[in-house]
Amino acid sequence: MASIVSAGTTSSTALNMSADTSGVLQLASNNGTTAVTIGTDQSVTFAGSINAPNSFGFKNRIINGAMVIAQRGTGSTSVQTSTDYVSCDRWLSDASQNSKYTIQQSSDAPTGFNFSMLATSSSAYSVTASDGFRLQQRIEGFNTADLAFGSASAKTVTLSFWVKSTLTGTFGGSLCNSAFNRTYPFTYTISSASTWEQKTITIAGDTSGTWIGATNGIGIIVYFSLGAGSNFTGTNNAWNSGFYLGGSTSVVGTSGATFQISGVQLEKGSTATSFDYRPYGTELQLCQRYYYRAYPASGNSWAATGFCNNTTVATYRLMSKVTMRVAPSALEQSGTATDYAVQSSVGATTCSSVPVLDNSSPDALGFRFTVALGLVAGGGALSRAASADGYLGWSAEL
Repeated sequence: MASIVSAGTTSSTALNMSADTSGVLQLASNNGTTAVTIGTDQSVTFAGSINAPNSFGFKNRIINGAMVIAQRGTGSTSVQTSTDYVSCDRWLSDASQNSKYTIQQSSDAPTGFNFSMLATSSSAYSVTASDGFRLQQRIEGFNTADLAFGSASAKTVTLSFWVKSTLTGTFGGSLCNSAFNRTYPFTYTISSASTWEQKTITIAGDTSGTWIGATNGIGIIVYFSLGAGSNFTGTNNAWNSGFYLGGSTSVVGTSGATFQISGVQLEKGSTATSFDYRPYGTELQLCQRYYYRAYPASGNSWAATGFCNNTTVATYRLMSKVTMRVAPSALEQSGTATDYAVQSSVGATTCSSVPVLDNSSPDALGFRFTVALGLVAGGGALSRAASADGYLGWSAEL
């Protein structure tokens, strides 16, 4: 045993250092109380109110785990089989059948949080063997490579979150690789209806299978099940070959049933530490790597500038706020053709078709406006929207 002595002006305190057979290092005060524990996974935990990892930030591999960013809107959206990202940023809504639940950002949240993501069952639907209804986040490989999944050095991770449902029982989800052939189905219990409860799942890293390393592909997918058929039943709380989901409670099986989640954190180590709060602006920028939505600068104007290719087409560029994961391959927009116009030397000319994607890169977002006639080839142009509700959006989601 070794001692570390901290000397003050009038007294000194000794910290006795010892390690157990597993390699866990503990620092105890001279009265025998453990003050600091250093785990074999290099996690450092203080016995008091200070938790060392919280001093550094960015320990959470989940982006927007507190559901504060919702660029696509805060209202309720019915989830279809074609639906993916429609509510809180970075959270994908998945469904094997149309219109079985809605999803939205909610201001009902656990203490210490301001928002949650709310799923509401639209009917009493009995899932079939092949059905699956899930909320998920796909984490980029650059942000998971150090976990070394798929190797003998795979690190233990801990998933923690707050959850609330009008139902009680055994719920679940899973961690999965990009090929959907290595899965860890986990379960947890909601004991009290309509009450926020915090859950913690510790998962030993997968030493088998193929996991994406330091690339911009899918590193790890985190799933939360809202109902799944027998085809998705595997061995819970263990690594499986194949794609499975834990839990038996079906949210979509009860009309009007709700499921809410917030404070989602996936971190390295076997201990769930307090939630990694990041500044709002930082969280927004993390989300904008995957999706960026531009609104009119004011009223019916846009900040984008461009030029007239010819008498009918104007091309524009916006610099993305952050470097996006990949060059966007599609353009989202709202409204109809008449909601957009080209402002040029001849005045404002209403578009004859809705905006479309032009050549884009991770740093420069391009789009084109088309009018029937009247532009001056080679002249400058501003893009205009008919109202502040109009928007253009670029996606680089996983």
